[in-house]
Amino acid sequence: METVQIAKPSTNKWQKAGRIVLGLFMVLAGIGHLTFQRKEFQAQVPNWVPVDKDITVLLSGVAEIMLGLALIAYAKQRAKVGILLALFFIAVFPGNVAQYLNHRDAFGLNSDKARLARLFFQPVLIIWALWSSGAFSYLKNRKNQINQTGDSH
Repeated sequence: METVQIAKPSTNKWQKAGRIVLGLFMVLAGIGHLTFQRKEFQAQVPNWVPVDKDITVLLSGVAEIMLGLALIAYAKQRAKVGILLALFFIAVFPGNVAQYLNHRDAFGLNSDKARLARLFFQPVLIIWALWSSGAFSYLKNRKNQINQTGDSH
């Protein structure tokens, strides 16, 4: 079986700036999970999550700090980190939905209209993570290289 080498996608200065800003945002959000916004983040944990709300917030805060730092500092694997971050944003989306459905105030989202508007920001974060990390290019290159390898057999 042949190993497929996938080239590391290059990113432009705008993607790099976007990646750094998103990484810093994630580190700050993670610190907020662990400290000054801990109670507000608990409002987003759905009731069906089988883990204590505080532990869920602490664990997600640690994950956010790690993902944010990796997005900034781990250039060799930035596309994979971007994919992981996008998956993280998808995984925590039920918390945003729960905040809306349960009418929970947090982060200044004190109306159903504001909470509903917040739901539409999650896809922006997912796209931001994938774009700024070069993950779109990485996935396209990977697909092309796998197709080429499959065609040669």
